Amino acid sequence: MGALFPTPQPLEVELGAGDGSFFVQWAALNPGTNFLGVERLLGRLRKIERKARRLGLANVRALRLEAAYFAEFLLPRNSVSAVHIYFPDPWPKRKHRANRLINEPFIEVVRAALTADGIVYLRTDDADYFAQMTRVFDANKNFALVPTPERLAAVLTDFERTFVARGIQTNRAAYRRVR
Repeated sequence: MGALFPTPQPLEVELGAGDGSFFVQWAALNPGTNFLGVERLLGRLRKIERKARRLGLANVRALRLEAAYFAEFLLPRNSVSAVHIYFPDPWPKRKHRANRLINEPFIEVVRAALTADGIVYLRTDDADYFAQMTRVFDANKNFALVPTPERLAAVLTDFERTFVARGIQTNRAAYRRVR
């Protein structure tokens, strides 16, 4: 991953970066960290690139790829200090829940990519999916629940801003790799 950025420094990854609302703001607040946004939709990637260029951010890169594939096959082991997964597709129909990104095998893939003490940050408005997320992380002895820093919680995604404006509750959790 080091060849992607002009300066070698810690790396944070957002899986499903959307239009980059969170991603670019967070990168601007943390110039001592490199940020890679993974998004499968080309139009969203172009928005991320425009926002980063407008702000003159050298610590931002975007990659067009399916998040699960990227995490499992391309993300080097012990390379990421934080993984952000915000408002992933909840696949609300019972018969489609197997398509959800957050599940037992996936969190082992993420664990392998995280550095020692690396953190996974989660956000969603879907209560059922949030229960599943926390259940699989809580059951995994390689992770421990930690508070989300207020500084991070204050940076909202585009979805989150819309939900807050409508009075819809959003949920967040953070898990640190402990093994």
